[in-house]
Amino acid sequence: MAGALPLGDPAPPDGLLPLADAELSSSRDLGLYVHVPFCRVRCGYCDFNTYTSGELKGARPSDYASQASAELRFAADVLDASGVVARPFSTVFLGGGTPTMLPAADLVRMLGTAREVAGLAEGAEVTTEANPDSVDERYLAELAEGGFTRVSFGMQSAVPSVLATLERTHDPERIPHVVRWARATGLQVSLDLIYGAPGETLDDWRRSVDAVLENGPDHVSAYALIVEQGTRLARQIRTGSVPEPDDDLQADMYELADDAFAAHGYEWYEVSNWSRSRETRSRHNLGYWLGHDWWGVGPGAHSHVGATRWWNVKHPSAYASRIAEGVSPAAGRERIGAASAALERILLLTRVREGIALSSLLPTARREVAGLLADGLVDPAAAFAGTLTLTRRGRLLADAVVRRLT
Repeated sequence: MAGALPLGDPAPPDGLLPLADAELSSSRDLGLYVHVPFCRVRCGYCDFNTYTSGELKGARPSDYASQASAELRFAADVLDASGVVARPFSTVFLGGGTPTMLPAADLVRMLGTAREVAGLAEGAEVTTEANPDSVDERYLAELAEGGFTRVSFGMQSAVPSVLATLERTHDPERIPHVVRWARATGLQVSLDLIYGAPGETLDDWRRSVDAVLENGPDHVSAYALIVEQGTRLARQIRTGSVPEPDDDLQADMYELADDAFAAHGYEWYEVSNWSRSRETRSRHNLGYWLGHDWWGVGPGAHSHVGATRWWNVKHPSAYASRIAEGVSPAAGRERIGAASAALERILLLTRVREGIALSSLLPTARREVAGLLADGLVDPAAAFAGTLTLTRRGRLLADAVVRRLT
């Protein structure tokens, strides 16, 4: 299970939002995130809010679609009563956990409730994450028939020894099958990778990148492994049973992937994401980076509307109790002040290809740009045109760039 929830103010049982959020939200898209917190096994590196069957303490996956649907109806009432402008969901994303541990009919049912209470924008992007061993051809067809447009497979690696280190259970030979099945239904396909696992070599990583390219997905995500405190992997590293990830090796892996993806027609649009075209970018994730609104449904899910951010109670049984009582499942919330909003804007927009307008930076930050140019961290042509956009070296050192700008 994930660590403690953020500190914040108490969340009101009715969930009502400050009137000021209605004005801030009027020009933003509204996304929906549904957190499905169930997993068959817990991967040693994962600190997401997930639960195996022995950890549910009375909560039942078979009840989850009803509970999530109830929160969706609650959300619609809260937004209406708070004066927030009515908007259809521009994107829907089911993540976890493993959403596809539930029957396809449950995922389609939750999407149906979203359509019922708020509607879906024309051309809405509707994604679910999936483990390769949790779906078959019929399952994917049922998702497509029910309105899903996209599936994101947790491939992680094509090398069995690396998958074993990450404690992933699927057979890498299954990837071509699930990609083919998804394509046959008309679903867009994303493949997700993790690099820098203990013991993973550059040649191992090259095999995984090559395997992705052989499958030709529409979109690729590649994230460096981060050792999260409290996970089994962190304990293994602390005791010396597995080596700590090597930062320099991870940088080499990133450059290898970026070169290979670019050579095969994939363009980076966010530090860890590449797409065949603008149309196949993850619009849902872009909504986070661009500062749009979203409602997060489910245990531990986070939401952001206007200048208010809140997070739900973590455990599925506590969440189920709140939903049954008809009160907000939020455990706490916070108002985002102007200074924090400005910091977050820099943090997020510097990660995307379009960058951030230099004119929007404070004078102290603008003075740092000359140094960033000299260090090869930002694109000089873009800077000349008035935009701060990271070079590949800048992407590798994105956190350092943000520190200098703030």
